[in-house]
Parts: sequence; structure tokens; C-alpha cells
Amino acid sequence: MGDDDTAPVLRELDAEECRRLLDQGVVGRVGFTGPDGPVVLPVNYTMCGDTVLFRTGFGGPMDEDLDTGVAGVELKVAFEVDHIDTVTREGWSVLVQGAAHRVTSEEELATVRATAVEPWPGGERRLYVRVVPTRITGRRVQAG
Repeated sequence: MGDDDTAPVLRELDAEECRRLLDQGVVGRVGFTGPDGPVVLPVNYTMCGDTVLFRTGFGGPMDEDLDTGVAGVELKVAFEVDHIDTVTREGWSVLVQGAAHRVTSEEELATVRATAVEPWPGGERRLYVRVVPTRITGRRVQAG
């Protein structure tokens, strides 16, 4: 066998498989452009319906940047989650792109609190943020 027989194979995931992988809800990363440039933060997340849900702190970088300063302009974010096994050289990655919103209505807060998602660094982070996907893509790499 030549080296090409064991080369990893990369394939695109369909939206259904991406959502199934996202439903595992562990740790992901949210990326956005802040006033000083790109920001990427680790977050514990869960899926709440068709949206990504996580918690952060009031007054933190995410909270401040949710206010774009322009009426009707939403903060666009990238949310990424992956699983990589370095021994088998296999894994997957899912990317969600969409707008981030503070959860503010009492009805919505009751729903998201029931998910029991905890903030990644712990503590009293009471701001729930929901990412409404406009695009979901993914890739899986498998040993050849």
C-alpha cells in the first residue's frame, strides 16, 4: 500500500448531520469582531430549538459588542464546535453563522433557563445569548 491509501478523507456534512452533532451540546467557540479586532471565546452551549444557546456575563466582551450602535444591525457571529481524535486522525467540525441576540423576554428566559446550560468559566453569568443560524456547514475527516 502506498501513502495515498492511508491519506485522510475529507467530506462535507449535510445540515441534518451538522444539527445532530450540535445536539451533543458540549463546548464550542463563538467568534465575532469586537472594537479591538477579532474575538473568540469558549462557551458551554446547548441547542434550544434550532438556535445555539450559551451564557455569558453582563458587561463582558460579548454583552458590550451585542450593541452594534446602529438600529436594526445585529452582531453577526461564527460559532464553531469540533471533535478531533489525534490518534485515529479522525474528527469533525461544524460552523454556524448567524446573528447573536440577548434573551430578554420573561417567556423566553423561562424557556432557556430550563435548559440548565452552565457558563464555561462558571460563576454568576446570567446573560443568555441565542445564535440564530443563517448558515450551517460542516466537515468530517476520516482515515483513508
